[in-house]
Amino acid sequence: MDALATAFGLVFQPYVLTVIALSALYGLFVGAIPGLTATMATALLVPVTFFMAPVPAVAAIVTATAMAIFSGDIPSALLRMPGTPASAAYTDEAYLITRSGRPELALGAGLVFSVLGGIFGVVVLIVAAPALAEIALKFSSFEYFWLVMLGFTCAVFIAGNDPLKGVISLLLGLLISCVGLENPAGAPRWTLGNAELMGGIPLIPLMIGMFAVSEVLRFAMVVDKPNMVVDRPFGNVFGGMWALLRKYPLQLLRGSALGTAVGALPGAGADIASWMSYGVSKRFSKEPEKFGTGHVEGIVESGAANNAALGGAWIPALVFGIPGDSITAIAIGVLYMKNMNPGPTLFVDNPQNIYAVFIVFILAQMLMLPFGWMAIKAAKQLLRIPAGVLMPLILLFCVVGSFAINNSLFGVIVMAVAGVVAFFMERWGFPVAPTILGVVLGTMLEEHFFSSLIKADGNFLAFFDRPIAATLGVLTLLIWCSPLLKRGWSALRSGPA
Repeated sequence: MDALATAFGLVFQPYVLTVIALSALYGLFVGAIPGLTATMATALLVPVTFFMAPVPAVAAIVTATAMAIFSGDIPSALLRMPGTPASAAYTDEAYLITRSGRPELALGAGLVFSVLGGIFGVVVLIVAAPALAEIALKFSSFEYFWLVMLGFTCAVFIAGNDPLKGVISLLLGLLISCVGLENPAGAPRWTLGNAELMGGIPLIPLMIGMFAVSEVLRFAMVVDKPNMVVDRPFGNVFGGMWALLRKYPLQLLRGSALGTAVGALPGAGADIASWMSYGVSKRFSKEPEKFGTGHVEGIVESGAANNAALGGAWIPALVFGIPGDSITAIAIGVLYMKNMNPGPTLFVDNPQNIYAVFIVFILAQMLMLPFGWMAIKAAKQLLRIPAGVLMPLILLFCVVGSFAINNSLFGVIVMAVAGVVAFFMERWGFPVAPTILGVVLGTMLEEHFFSSLIKADGNFLAFFDRPIAATLGVLTLLIWCSPLLKRGWSALRSGPA
């Protein structure tokens, strides 16, 4: 209790609270600009933390990250430009809700359920960190391989009414992920002699092009230009949220739990948690036909998952010093710099500091409601801009965001090509989202597949030797074979004609 009282004293002082407030504004700003990710927001904060005490330094990172993950939903819903990769899974859904004249529903659901999912992740972090970290450490390349394969099933779930086109779109994403040096042999692959392609096709410019530039091209091709202006006043962001909470409690709990679990796996993070949760939401929904038409259920579950993953990612980071994602990898460096060495001893030697981190997590999630509301209120003015003015501005932001990744025109070229490809894909009925999923998971799949084969000396049965790997493998194969199993069961029940 003495350590807890000391922790409250460390957090609730004017300097630390000011750092938290400024970090919240900074995170909202960075996350809302397509191309500037939550990881980039964290990295840019590191030099500032050199001059801070341990608690405000960690508070700045935690707060900015949580805000950036949420604020990526704002351009996603208003402009079809995901601010961060974690928002990409439900970008189309949120944008269609906005186009139907209900932007406050998409943004309100993203805000409220991100907060609730974040609080769930923090509670799990506080209560069950050591136990969950031990489970996460049992994941080897075999388990990760099956986890990625399970993630690929999301491509079918998010593909709409034509699963075959979803699979083809996914394979295109896997093909794109093969470019570069990130392969087991470390040899240039499909680089065409271009040094820029050695590092592969960058995800952020690709994502901006496929979502935003394709939208600009579609607008340019329409004779009767649509208008983004909302004809009625922008409604209450929190209106109807209680009704959604009563309607989708299971989705909230499932998304929060899945997000926390995936976040706790080293190297997974909020991006994968968001995609998997959206796929699970559609698979088990009572109204799967509404997905892809502007249905809020996917936003509820996936929005809760991406913020819950933040708390989950800190579980292996604090307990074992193993980063759950790229953000916690940066944060671990800050912890070492501040003599808060991650590991079991941190809970014994400096309990007041670890309790202070927990308090900051809760405070950051609670602050997200008022700060997120203010950000949405400010962003709503975008909808009052005539579409003929707004679309060129969107294209300008696309170019700036793509260039900012590596300060190179190569990102802009990738963005432009991806925009043209996505434009024709959507015109021919191929969904864009599975392609992005394939790019996100492709490198991970190849790495863990070949690592597992090397360990097993080429024995494929080794993929089922370990209990967790066998469970994930059987589950994945059952899901893939479920249509055939259902058809066979129906044939047996119907009997001979």
